[in-house]
Amino acid sequence: MTKRTRRNHSAAFKAKVAVAALRGDKTVAEIAQQYEVHPNQVTEWKRQLVERASTAFDGAACKTDAGNTPDLKVLHAKIGQQALEIDFLSGALTKAGLLSAKK
Repeated sequence: MTKRTRRNHSAAFKAKVAVAALRGDKTVAEIAQQYEVHPNQVTEWKRQLVERASTAFDGAACKTDAGNTPDLKVLHAKIGQQALEIDFLSGALTKAGLLSAKK
């Protein structure tokens, strides 16, 4: 008997198998035979789909939304600008005697 190599299934394949199991048209054994996976694996993927179904509608967890990723160049430029303004204003206020040199 030859040893079977370990297979890595894509997330799309796992989702397809889990949705088929949720549908309830076929038994777990029939689905496992159709997709050539172990019945325990079908059950596990179905359980994971049910547990994580709420994250599908969670807007904060969506990683593909381009609006969630900040532009780091803009943020670094803003930090630099604010640092310059703080230094300038603290120097000007110190010269005017409105800000003591001690902090």
